[in-house]
Amino acid sequence: MQTLNDRLPARAMVLAAGRGERMRPLSDHRPKPLLTVQGKPLMQWPMEALARAGLPCLLVNTAWLGEQISDYFGAQFQLPGGPGAAASSDIIYSHEGLDFGGALETAGGIARALPRLAEVFWVVAGDVLAPDFVFSQEAVTRFAGGGKLAHLWLVPNPAHKPDGDFGLNAQGLALNQAERRLTYSTIGLYRQALFAPPLCDIPPGNPQGLKAPLAPLLRAAIAQGRVSAELYTGAWTDVGTPERLAALNRPDD
Repeated sequence: MQTLNDRLPARAMVLAAGRGERMRPLSDHRPKPLLTVQGKPLMQWPMEALARAGLPCLLVNTAWLGEQISDYFGAQFQLPGGPGAAASSDIIYSHEGLDFGGALETAGGIARALPRLAEVFWVVAGDVLAPDFVFSQEAVTRFAGGGKLAHLWLVPNPAHKPDGDFGLNAQGLALNQAERRLTYSTIGLYRQALFAPPLCDIPPGNPQGLKAPLAPLLRAAIAQGRVSAELYTGAWTDVGTPERLAALNRPDD
């Protein structure tokens, strides 16, 4: 029988450490990724997709009310009944709140988890709904065979973010400056080298618990032409407010 150590390193990280300020008061007593969307916790949607993709181990970072997340999912995630229900993924946790008293922001959290992540790994936010996204091995193989440090899935700008984040050129490179910018879906493939010098000075494992956002790292790598991207046109929602959550849970007319 395989043990957890046999299944490491994790090939995906689910971000679940945020406070969810815009989701208050719903997030005051429950972490935002555990809020229910169409009958199941929001973060379970990407976890199911990752398990269906055959990933044997997922890493979840937590901070605000993080013990609720680990209590709910435990050490193994099993797909609900139906086709492919035999698939499961072990879960390991990076408890930033317990270790440092709060979230380390995205780059700080990834650096904290880095020793337990594969050389190439998925990152997906636990508070974004993209029910049809496929975490394909083909995408991993294509990215791993290239020299880029990150590959981002960009989406058309939602109404609450009309200016977007990054541009995209015809060669599939992400751009810092562009006439038309798209929004980062918070789904991406990453290489460990993005979180190492010269771009990142945080030691692997982030023993000091340094807080660091992801955007400056991405922009520095984009300036070097080392971040690829593509447009994703499937259903996608940044479930950031009670109003957006309610809209997703509203019965169809």
